[in-house]
Amino acid sequence: MKLKKLAKWTGIALVVAAVREELRKPHEQRDWYGRVGGVVPYDFRPPTADRIKDAMWNPQDERIFTDTVFGVGWSINLAKVKEKLAVIGHGTAA
Repeated sequence: MKLKKLAKWTGIALVVAAVREELRKPHEQRDWYGRVGGVVPYDFRPPTADRIKDAMWNPQDERIFTDTVFGVGWSINLAKVKEKLAVIGHGTAA
Protein backbone atom coordinates (compact mmCIF):
# COMPACT_ATOMS: atom_id res chain seq x y z
CA MET A 1 0.00 0.00 0.00
CA LYS A 2 2.83 2.43 0.79
CA LEU A 3 4.45 1.74 -2.59
CA LYS A 4 1.17 2.52 -4.35
CA LYS A 5 0.92 5.85 -2.49
CA LEU A 6 4.54 6.65 -3.30
CA ALA A 7 3.95 5.93 -7.01
CA LYS A 8 0.80 8.09 -6.99
CA TRP A 9 2.52 11.07 -5.33
CA THR A 10 5.59 10.71 -7.54
CA GLY A 11 3.33 10.83 -10.61
CA ILE A 12 1.52 13.89 -9.31
CA ALA A 13 4.83 15.61 -8.53
CA LEU A 14 6.12 14.90 -12.05
CA VAL A 15 2.97 16.35 -13.65
CA VAL A 16 3.21 19.45 -11.46
CA ALA A 17 6.91 19.82 -12.31
CA ALA A 18 6.20 19.49 -16.04
CA VAL A 19 3.39 22.06 -15.98
CA ARG A 20 5.55 24.40 -13.88
CA GLU A 21 8.38 24.04 -16.38
CA GLU A 22 6.07 25.05 -19.23
CA LEU A 23 4.47 27.94 -17.35
CA ARG A 24 7.90 29.40 -16.57
CA LYS A 25 8.49 29.84 -20.30
CA PRO A 26 7.20 32.91 -22.13
CA HIS A 27 3.74 32.17 -23.56
CA GLU A 28 4.95 32.02 -27.18
CA GLN A 29 7.68 29.49 -26.27
CA ARG A 30 5.41 26.97 -24.55
CA ASP A 31 5.27 23.79 -26.59
CA TRP A 32 3.90 21.53 -23.83
CA TYR A 33 6.36 18.69 -24.31
CA GLY A 34 9.87 18.07 -23.04
CA ARG A 35 11.64 16.38 -20.12
CA VAL A 36 11.29 16.99 -16.41
CA GLY A 37 14.78 17.53 -15.07
CA GLY A 38 16.12 16.53 -18.47
CA VAL A 39 15.12 12.89 -17.77
CA VAL A 40 11.40 12.06 -17.56
CA PRO A 41 9.49 12.82 -20.78
CA TYR A 42 6.19 14.67 -20.78
CA ASP A 43 3.78 15.61 -23.54
CA PHE A 44 0.53 17.49 -22.98
CA ARG A 45 -0.31 18.04 -26.64
CA PRO A 46 -3.39 16.24 -27.96
CA PRO A 47 -2.29 12.79 -29.18
CA THR A 48 -2.24 12.11 -32.91
CA ALA A 49 -2.43 8.77 -34.69
CA ASP A 50 1.15 9.19 -35.95
CA ARG A 51 2.55 9.93 -32.48
CA ILE A 52 0.66 6.99 -30.98
CA LYS A 53 2.03 4.69 -33.67
CA ASP A 54 5.58 6.02 -33.30
CA ALA A 55 5.50 5.49 -29.55
CA MET A 56 3.76 2.12 -29.44
CA TRP A 57 4.66 0.37 -32.70
CA ASN A 58 7.92 1.53 -34.25
CA PRO A 59 10.22 -1.27 -35.45
CA GLN A 60 12.82 1.31 -36.57
CA ASP A 61 13.25 2.65 -33.01
CA GLU A 62 15.72 0.56 -30.99
CA ARG A 63 14.15 1.56 -27.67
CA ILE A 64 11.60 -0.55 -25.81
CA PHE A 65 10.58 2.43 -23.65
CA THR A 66 9.68 5.46 -25.78
CA ASP A 67 8.50 8.94 -24.81
CA THR A 68 4.88 9.02 -23.73
CA VAL A 69 2.16 10.00 -26.17
CA PHE A 70 0.25 11.98 -23.52
CA GLY A 71 1.12 12.72 -19.92
CA VAL A 72 4.35 12.06 -18.08
CA GLY A 73 6.55 8.98 -18.40
CA TRP A 74 7.18 6.39 -21.05
CA SER A 75 5.23 4.23 -23.50
CA ILE A 76 6.16 0.71 -24.56
CA ASN A 77 7.27 0.08 -28.14
CA LEU A 78 5.41 -3.20 -28.72
CA ALA A 79 7.19 -3.83 -32.03
CA LYS A 80 10.52 -4.05 -30.16
CA VAL A 81 8.98 -6.22 -27.44
CA LYS A 82 7.70 -8.60 -30.12
CA GLU A 83 11.14 -8.65 -31.76
CA LYS A 84 12.92 -9.34 -28.43
CA LEU A 85 10.47 -12.12 -27.54
CA ALA A 86 10.98 -13.73 -30.97
CA VAL A 87 14.76 -13.73 -30.38
CA ILE A 88 14.28 -15.28 -26.95
CA GLY A 89 11.89 -17.87 -28.40
CA HIS A 90 14.37 -18.87 -31.11
CA GLY A 91 17.19 -19.08 -28.57
CA THR A 92 15.34 -21.64 -26.42
CA ALA A 93 14.19 -23.92 -29.27
CA ALA A 94 15.68 -27.40 -29.26
